[in-house]
Amino acid sequence: MRTGKTGLLFFILCFLLHITTDAQDSSYVRWTSTSKRISDGLYELRLKATIDKGWYLYTKDNQIEGVTGLKISFTNSSIQKQEKPQLTGTVKTITDKIFDNKQADVAEGDIEVVQKIKINEAIPSILELSLSYNLENTGTAKFENAGELKFIPEEQKITVTLEGGVEIVPSNRILISTIDLKNPVNSCGGVNETSGSLWQLFFWGILGGLVSLFTPCVFPMIPLTVSFFTKKSGDRKKGIGNAVLYGFFIFLIYVLLSVPFYFIEKGNPEILNNISTNAWLNIFFFAIFIFFALSFFGYYEITLPDKFTNKADSRAGLGNIVGIFFMALTLAIVSFSCTGPLLGTLVVSSLNQNGGAMQLTAAMAGFGVAFGLPFTLFAMFPNLLDKLPKSGGWLNSFKVVLGFFELALALKFLSNADLVKHWGLLKREIFIGIWVIVGILLTIYLLGKIKFPHDSPIKKLSKLRIFFAILTGAFTIYLIPGLSKEHENLSLISGFPPPLYYSIYQKQSDCVLDLNCSHDYEEGLKMAKKENKPILLDFTGYACVNCRRMEENVWSKPDVWKIMKDKFIVISLYVDDKKTLPTASQFTYKTLDSVEKDINTVGDKWATFETENFKKNAQPLYAIISNDEMLLTNPVGYTPDVNEYKQWLECGLSASKK
Repeated sequence: MRTGKTGLLFFILCFLLHITTDAQDSSYVRWTSTSKRISDGLYELRLKATIDKGWYLYTKDNQIEGVTGLKISFTNSSIQKQEKPQLTGTVKTITDKIFDNKQADVAEGDIEVVQKIKINEAIPSILELSLSYNLENTGTAKFENAGELKFIPEEQKITVTLEGGVEIVPSNRILISTIDLKNPVNSCGGVNETSGSLWQLFFWGILGGLVSLFTPCVFPMIPLTVSFFTKKSGDRKKGIGNAVLYGFFIFLIYVLLSVPFYFIEKGNPEILNNISTNAWLNIFFFAIFIFFALSFFGYYEITLPDKFTNKADSRAGLGNIVGIFFMALTLAIVSFSCTGPLLGTLVVSSLNQNGGAMQLTAAMAGFGVAFGLPFTLFAMFPNLLDKLPKSGGWLNSFKVVLGFFELALALKFLSNADLVKHWGLLKREIFIGIWVIVGILLTIYLLGKIKFPHDSPIKKLSKLRIFFAILTGAFTIYLIPGLSKEHENLSLISGFPPPLYYSIYQKQSDCVLDLNCSHDYEEGLKMAKKENKPILLDFTGYACVNCRRMEENVWSKPDVWKIMKDKFIVISLYVDDKKTLPTASQFTYKTLDSVEKDINTVGDKWATFETENFKKNAQPLYAIISNDEMLLTNPVGYTPDVNEYKQWLECGLSASKK
């Protein structure tokens, strides 16, 4: 028999004959499978087969035209074969009379195939693979009767159990192998590093430090401390040097407060975000801030135990440098009743920025600079002390005003807990309504109509006090439209109240600004496929201030909103959602860094989804992918520039058409 067209025709006829006459036959080869874990992600598969007597399995390609040797294929493209499969057993070379006496390598009887593979994502508990090969049966093995000859292309789908794997189903799919951060379709976008937010937090730290200087615990200490350094140091030059050292140690003490957080986040970059968004911890902070506010109002004094103060103070006289350090530590401890609430605000706000311990260090550094710098400056220029206002009743009034601010800030922590736990207690209008009440009370206090325990009698309102009363009154009036059914967007406080959709006037919506959205990746992917639209992934958080600012100040703009509404499916994934997953959907995930994580809540799942696919753990983070899960642009983070964000969306749309 000739090869070429005749051989190919014979092959087709034999194949059709098999389909029509042998479709109900059972396989002539029976496979079993085992696996062995070699290292992280590296496995050795052993596939054993028993071939029926009288049948041969072709082992190599291209020995005979149209004949396929044994091939192993995987449906998952992330699985890489590490080497060629090794076949052992009864393997021999035959003279194939079906194909014009060509030589062919075949296997018979019991064989074993060994294939090493590398899996670059989550290890599945069950691995599916396909085996394709051609079989030949010789009938009587004499080949005289062509009717006894059979040539069969066969494919077997088999499964292999892998050690340490998890069941990969839509409910627990984390790593998307087609997302390639290095090769988006269009190169626009890109996440800015955290330098901008670090400077922003440094500024807020400075502001907190400056405010703390004007509290009754700190302000009177400035002239006393400066006087000590300028008069007790022997000469002015030495006094200035000691004052500079004193200011530096104040700065250092507050920076050192952030050091433990580096150890806390080591090994799990999401832990600080988990801590800051923990519902019960937020309720604890709410209670602490109320406690601090009542202290500021003068109902009691908060101080650290005397043993801490006495111990630090007793060492303030040891040596020059050591003594100055303990003087700085004594100031930090003594002033805690006034600085504690401000420091607490900075700590929680920094952790909510999702930048890790570095964010907290920036805030504490700003606080330390503002808190320590005046002591150095006044020591260098003591004449400036004469221009400082004298201590008096205004200090207590300032402290009371801080108490009102503490009441307002306390509400933010209660709101965080309410949102992540889905309690529905503190809707947007209720939140704003309480702020309005606080604003009214603060305005009345500044006008002298309310008095607290340590307030001095007010004979005449100062111009400064009237100015601040007008300012707080105007701000309170500004808040009032936020109580309306029209969901007035209060851009000055965006990020602090609950989201616009979290309203008493409507049932809780799944979508910000009524966009086409989902809060589940797989569900959103189905929507995108059905409507043939690209996907805007929105990694967000209920306690994320910048996320709310983006929604209320950027997404709400007509041009941006229309693009997002008409052209995208928005998938908003809340990384701080504490809702517990159904038991069947909870699992342990092994990250690309070989860290095992328990996925028990919705937030656990989406936080891991973000870090595994986009190597970021900050919110907000936005990424545009196609509905076949290809990355269309570089992801972007907080982008307050409306035109810049709009151009990025348009770039994603352009990429989706390629």
